[in-house]
Amino acid sequence: MKIGILGYGNLGKGIECAVKNSKDAELYAVFTRRSPETVTVMTEGVPVFSADDLLSKKECIDVLILCGGSATDLPEQTPEYAKHFNVVDSFDTHANIPMHFEQVNRAAKEGGHTALISCGWDPGMFSLNRLYANAILPCGEDYTFWGRGVSQGHSDAIRRVKGVKDAKQYTIPVEAALEAVRAGENPNLTTREKHLRECFVVAEEGADLAEIEHTIQTMPNYFADYDTVVHFISEEELKAEHSEIPHGGYVFRSGVTGWNLEHKHMIEYSLKLDSNPEFTGSVLLAYARAVNRLHKEGQNGCKTVFDVAPAYLSPLSEEEQRAHFL
Repeated sequence: MKIGILGYGNLGKGIECAVKNSKDAELYAVFTRRSPETVTVMTEGVPVFSADDLLSKKECIDVLILCGGSATDLPEQTPEYAKHFNVVDSFDTHANIPMHFEQVNRAAKEGGHTALISCGWDPGMFSLNRLYANAILPCGEDYTFWGRGVSQGHSDAIRRVKGVKDAKQYTIPVEAALEAVRAGENPNLTTREKHLRECFVVAEEGADLAEIEHTIQTMPNYFADYDTVVHFISEEELKAEHSEIPHGGYVFRSGVTGWNLEHKHMIEYSLKLDSNPEFTGSVLLAYARAVNRLHKEGQNGCKTVFDVAPAYLSPLSEEEQRAHFL
């Protein structure tokens, strides 16, 4: 299976790492909207082309994995390339997934290709676990917590604040909320009660620290609804202590069964990730394998993780899967 990658930020590097560790995938090329001369991939011999060259290489690529650089990239890129390639993306704006699906589905069917959207761990692996748990325990409540981990979008938002030179933001589950859910209390939690936000900020020389802190803590859609702590640190400390991109989280289904709903059950799925991009890249590659297989079977159009049987994800044969995992 030959993989093409469009975009080469942290996620592109994570996909490349996943390909290196796989048994059945080969990285054909990386494509960039920047100047190719400015991009150096880790795998020796893998070329870097301009995104303008993609169509001329389509016969060489089994699946193109899209690494949009912003939330606005994939709604444009995925439908565009689904006409010409089998594609996988990690579109993660939950509220807009239905619209994105319809646009990609039309494009993929028009081109006779297979596409899979919103792949990663949330949406993705967490989505699967929510669906499984709701099917098994229809009487119950769902809870999702994220962290402790770096939120790249929130970190970017801080870096746009006047007087900020650099920053990292961590999303942290509130321990009391986690324990209440685990205890089966089915709490009705507000946004503020579920997560804390901790910010490590490098300020520009002479910047008003109080004004920066106030701007961050009152920023709508990012921090205003959370208890937010701001630490001002040096650039050296940020690089030494906050250069990695960890993440993780939890999905819970608290449910009941019985004639009188007298028996409680708890399903918990959790992730603790040293490298968010490398884990996400590994998920994307597994689903690229599935997309390649589905396309060979003649299944065109757009899919999500809900539509893919687990057997399609594994490089092992069906016989090996039954022997080792069932």
